[in-house]
Amino acid sequence: MPSRDEILNAKILVVDDCADNIDLMLEILRDAGYTDVKSTMLPEQVCPLHRQHCYDLILLDLQMPGLNGFQVMKGLKEIEQGGYLPVLALTAQPSFKIAALEAGARDFISKPFDLLEVHKRIHNMLEVRLLYKELAQYSKQQQELALHDPLTGLPNRRLLEDRIATVLQHAVRQHTKAAVMYLDLDGFKGINDTYGHACGDEVLKMVAQRLTGCSRKEDTVARVGGDEFVIVLGDVTTLRDAQEPAAKLIEAVSEPYQINGLTLKLSTSIGISLFPDDADNVDALIGVADMALYQAKRSGKNRCCAASLAAPLPSAPAHHSMLSTPA
Repeated sequence: MPSRDEILNAKILVVDDCADNIDLMLEILRDAGYTDVKSTMLPEQVCPLHRQHCYDLILLDLQMPGLNGFQVMKGLKEIEQGGYLPVLALTAQPSFKIAALEAGARDFISKPFDLLEVHKRIHNMLEVRLLYKELAQYSKQQQELALHDPLTGLPNRRLLEDRIATVLQHAVRQHTKAAVMYLDLDGFKGINDTYGHACGDEVLKMVAQRLTGCSRKEDTVARVGGDEFVIVLGDVTTLRDAQEPAAKLIEAVSEPYQINGLTLKLSTSIGISLFPDDADNVDALIGVADMALYQAKRSGKNRCCAASLAAPLPSAPAHHSMLSTPA
């Protein structure tokens, strides 16, 4: 449940066309300890202000000239689609109470104000609103966890497949190509076996950072297995548009890793598939890139192999896949 401090620090907006009513409500709220209270006498400002500040509670007068409270709630609903409309209606008309609830208000306060009622309804509504936000944030975090690798923070295979599908659709519309690069770390098992999985996890996180750092912002870098990564490139014209980034990735991964006083080295092998040349769907593109990766492994590792080529690309300068020395 939200704490007392969280409730008192909630963002509140008071909306009324009568200055005396606003002054009274501001005094009530501030005397109760609420610290972040704003007001407006212009109903047309409510939606822009809520977009900007995302209020936890809007105390909204229903009878105002120009734009009434019901019209304001209609605009707020468009902002809070699928969410919790944080409106507490203020009205002196008994007939408006049910209408306000039907329009989306979560509760109402009758005019003239009863101080005890005002305090209780505001507190209860803020408690529910803040709890709703906590649950919404938790749900968002759970969705993020379902789509991202918990160790590296990279997209996982589920999100990767969705990203590839989007890139392929774009390629079809723009009459361009797309590339899938499948990477595997050479010598990673030796690091895990010799120095333990905690050390191996640190290496994986550093590799993920290097792969992301060498890729364009619009490319997707995903982790799909223990030491396997996939990178998706859009707006590709020829195979060379994928080969050049692959060469940079091989070089970046080959740089030494400083972990716990050790200097570790490993390399990467890469397989490339091209859309639509090598395959025309998500699963097939990943599979073809995986087979090209296998070819790169068989040819000596630390190199890149394109599915459409019979031989792998030249490898980077040879070095030991794992080396430890004092840092």
